Amino acid sequence: MTKTIKFRVEDGIAILGIDVPGQSMNVITEQFTNELEECVDKVLADDAITGAVICSEKPAFMAGADLRMLGGLSAMAKTATPGEIFQNSVRLNRILRKMETGGKNAKDLMRSKTKPFVAAINGTALGGGFEIPLACHYRIAADDGSVKMGLPEVMVGLLPGGGGTQRLPRLIGIQAALQFLTTGKNMSAKDGLGFGILKALAPRDELVEKAKELAKANPKAIQPWDEKGFRFPGGGGAMHPGSVQTFMAANAMAQDKTYGNYPAVQYILSSVYEGSIIPMDLAVEVESKYFTRLIVEGQAGNMIRTLFVNKTAAEKGARRPKGFDKMPTKKLGMLGAGLMGAGIAYVSAAAGMDVVLIDRDQASADKGKAYSVKLVEKAVSRRKMSKEEGEALLARITATDDYSKLENADLIIEAVFEDRALKADVTKKALAVTGDDIIFASNTSTLPISSLAEASSNPENFIGIHFFSPVEKMPLVEIITGEKTGDKATAKALDYVQQIKKTPIVVNDSRGFYTSRSFGTYVMEGYAMVAEGINPALIENAGKMLGMPVGPLAVGDEVAIDLSYKIMNQTKKDLGADYQASPGDVVVDTFVEKLERFGRKNGKGMYVYPEDGGKKYLWPGISDHFPRAAEQPTVDEVKTRLLYRQIVECARCFAENVLTTPEDGDLGAIFGWGFAPWTGGPFSHMDFIGLAAFVAEADRLAEAYGERFRVPDQLRDMAQKGASYYPAGIPAAAE
Repeated sequence: MTKTIKFRVEDGIAILGIDVPGQSMNVITEQFTNELEECVDKVLADDAITGAVICSEKPAFMAGADLRMLGGLSAMAKTATPGEIFQNSVRLNRILRKMETGGKNAKDLMRSKTKPFVAAINGTALGGGFEIPLACHYRIAADDGSVKMGLPEVMVGLLPGGGGTQRLPRLIGIQAALQFLTTGKNMSAKDGLGFGILKALAPRDELVEKAKELAKANPKAIQPWDEKGFRFPGGGGAMHPGSVQTFMAANAMAQDKTYGNYPAVQYILSSVYEGSIIPMDLAVEVESKYFTRLIVEGQAGNMIRTLFVNKTAAEKGARRPKGFDKMPTKKLGMLGAGLMGAGIAYVSAAAGMDVVLIDRDQASADKGKAYSVKLVEKAVSRRKMSKEEGEALLARITATDDYSKLENADLIIEAVFEDRALKADVTKKALAVTGDDIIFASNTSTLPISSLAEASSNPENFIGIHFFSPVEKMPLVEIITGEKTGDKATAKALDYVQQIKKTPIVVNDSRGFYTSRSFGTYVMEGYAMVAEGINPALIENAGKMLGMPVGPLAVGDEVAIDLSYKIMNQTKKDLGADYQASPGDVVVDTFVEKLERFGRKNGKGMYVYPEDGGKKYLWPGISDHFPRAAEQPTVDEVKTRLLYRQIVECARCFAENVLTTPEDGDLGAIFGWGFAPWTGGPFSHMDFIGLAAFVAEADRLAEAYGERFRVPDQLRDMAQKGASYYPAGIPAAAE
């Protein structure tokens, strides 16, 4: 078996070069943990070795724990006892304590100290890849701007499990440490030097030599927290006034940001607080106790699977049909220079493509390119792009009303208004120049792809590529395959999305597809509650407390109430007697037809938007048209309605084969419309609470509020059989 740590001795200093095989970046695996302990024991046992340097043989130091190992822990939680999981979790902490104490007890350590361990950090050092250096007696880092250090575990529902909640506060103080621990934000080498985490900076090619010199200059070492009389910078413990004030504020701020949906934040605060009043050996075990609780409770496993494992797999082409060579887009034809078309043109040009941006006249096309000009100017002013890079990007965008300039394009994307006749017209004009062999995509958000493909004589090359606004910021792209869409078109679309560095999902054709259809239920359930006389403030606060980015009424204003009105009427027209009315329809009709309150676009909707730019507020007149009910529901009931209405629609999409994998469903929900990330996505959440329990609660809601909460037969059958959408554990990360 190939080693993960290359051990050698130079001038009496052991060099532990981390080089995990088969990985582009070093990660903590079970094999690595075993070898780290072996190397620590070897250093401590050999009198000829006076110190050690831990470094990386790769361009970056270490990216943290291997997700497959965490997946194993999550799977283990279903069969093992909490005590067994704790012993597994605490092992790295105990190894790192042995490294920093030399295996000595407190009295012996203070009397004679131990051999120094020095971390030489190059590039990324995150999670466990930062905790290992924190356990070293000294740390130096590369001065080339590549260093990024941090503890991002909270972002996947975990806490640092290798002593991070104990060492960082002891190094930089509790208040400063909590800013990193509870947000997952990174620090640069200069930040680390300023905080006193790093001893020095050095050229990358001199890191190991400088680290060896540091070890030789300090043959006896002891961590500050192992010294007698140690005090936390800025104060710590249960009785220190500054510490008490910090934790009071931190708890309040945590609730304000998380609404209690992310237990990892609370457990981090508890780990730091409890750890600050006990010795270090006990403190790291307290941390492992809370880490174990997060594994046993299971939420973290769902977040890891969706936010990292499945996201990475999607971006690496998990859904790409086999049998096709890579088909990078070199020249993109962009039909429509409105907000969406302009955004698509920008991200495509930023990825190195030549873009022909077409609209009905030159002025409209120029206006679309001006959108890119503003983004470039902003990026240059913030030093995220050089002036030369910005000029080159803009030079790749040709704004025109001349379709002949589409010649030699290898992908066309259409993003004109949601009108079938207009879309058919521009499609035919473009294909008259390029020929029907080109892959043609529509950015429609609601119109079925199969019907739009009728404008092409080669529908197997017609596909949907649905972006979200603003294009340059939103991470998801929904690829929609029509009834006749071929695998080549799907492969080309996925290659294009990979070029622009977005996360793709692939769904089958239907009205509203997956994201628009399911997202719309969140807004419409909010409107339904308004119609019932539920306090709009209660609705909005419940939505945010649920973990959605904003309340349903606010997001309805952003999307535009009159857009919901147009979609609703188009659907009524298309479906006729099959149209299923929503209790929220009357609210949409009233606000558009009677009140002309369209949302933010005309400065008035569910909210009032002051002309002086002041803070928006809920329109007091809502109750004049939809009188307040005498009895109001609990906030938990409102949260449940908003959550379940969305999830039921997602389950219907799966049952109807709009979705073919739960992975796409979870990714599309979180990255498409901001579905509560703490759940891991709608399908992960159903599995988490159990399908039988979910169906029972949905049935209660259906009896109380209507058939829109009734689950599909497929889900009911799965619940009766004890099935789940995902197998146990977290799948292996895509290579």
